Amino acid sequence: MVLTLSTPLSLYFIPAVWLTAFLPVTFKTILIHQVKGLNNVAPRTSTAAVTADKNIPPEVAARIMRMEGAHLNGNENFPIWIAAVLAGNIAGLDNRTMNVTSLIYIGGRILYNYIYFNQVTEVESSLRSAVYFSALSCPMYLLFQAAAKMKAEGRLA
Repeated sequence: MVLTLSTPLSLYFIPAVWLTAFLPVTFKTILIHQVKGLNNVAPRTSTAAVTADKNIPPEVAARIMRMEGAHLNGNENFPIWIAAVLAGNIAGLDNRTMNVTSLIYIGGRILYNYIYFNQVTEVESSLRSAVYFSALSCPMYLLFQAAAKMKAEGRLA
């Protein structure tokens, strides 16, 4: 089977977006393991332990905190992505629209994570915010397109 932008792939993009939220915590865990050792009995205490440890360089502790922030942000945005993909499928949006929008969103989430991990200045944090809001337009676009199509077809009250 040849995959094209017209192939129905949008539901596969749900776990792909989940992965963009999961990878930051994976990278964070690896970094914590390298600099301090992971407390796997209480892994959610590891970030606080690293930031409180004066033997760990502050820039490393800050990077670990940013990785956690990227992970939390991904989790916070995941529900709207699921809703957008499901609404688009229920409405019958065309596959090309769903796929292109999904790819743009995933690219935006990856770029967001990269900037978040590496930012150290206010300008870089502003760029991160701009990427965030740009990427957020993707699920919003799908939700509004789905609503408009369903309304036009008389499927919305």
